[in-house]
Amino acid sequence: MSLLPTPGPEQASEEAVPAGSAILRAVRVMETIAASHVPPQLAEICKAVGLPKPTVFRILSTLETAGLVGREPGSKRYHCGRRLSGLAAEVLLTSPSFAARHAILQELVEQIGETCNLTIPNGGEVMYLDRVEAAWPLRVTLSAGSSVPLHASASGKLFLSHMPRRSRERFLRQSPLIRHTQHTLVEPRILLEELDCIRQQGYATDNEEYLAGTCCLAVPVHNADGRVVAALAMHAPTPRTGLDEAMQFLPAMQAAAGAVARTLDW
Repeated sequence: MSLLPTPGPEQASEEAVPAGSAILRAVRVMETIAASHVPPQLAEICKAVGLPKPTVFRILSTLETAGLVGREPGSKRYHCGRRLSGLAAEVLLTSPSFAARHAILQELVEQIGETCNLTIPNGGEVMYLDRVEAAWPLRVTLSAGSSVPLHASASGKLFLSHMPRRSRERFLRQSPLIRHTQHTLVEPRILLEELDCIRQQGYATDNEEYLAGTCCLAVPVHNADGRVVAALAMHAPTPRTGLDEAMQFLPAMQAAAGAVARTLDW
């Protein structure tokens, strides 16, 4: 089964607008790449958008020069470039639904008494869309727009666990797995085992893997299609709340993640 979108009636109507056709074709190419679970090749993009190879190649070359798409090293597969990922992140940061999601985070923090955040994958990192701090003097401050590594964070490992296995393996093979603390998982085989476990259990943990003395618990946020598009997580200093204690927050966090999902328009 193909994971790529197929041309629909709205695309036919786009073709009927000559003045904007070049821009709309470029948008369709970017939409196809963004919606693909596995970075697509040229032929797959052509099939999805219903355009000839020379046209799509020309569009991809322009988008690549602009930093909107990129090619995986050593392959002919295309992925979203940092400029496009940054644009998508800025749209989400200023979304009309921001207030509703922030209110859900605030309520969750009042309920569990620890700092909570909402994150999305952004290239090889996790980006904070929103964060509500708990009223404790001992806390870690990471504002909206901040980034943390995929392999060393609960949210990041959650996103990696929901990638197709080949994409997961490719990421771990090509990315520098930096050791941030003595607990950071940097052995690809061990990380893959951890990711399989995370996908099965439905949540992820960070036991001092990014910041010493800090633990984290993350749960997925699904969109209407069932894809994991964001993660809701709590952070706490381990002297106050250890990982075993944090597990009691799991039902409340899952309920909050469901509420956040109902605010999504993406």
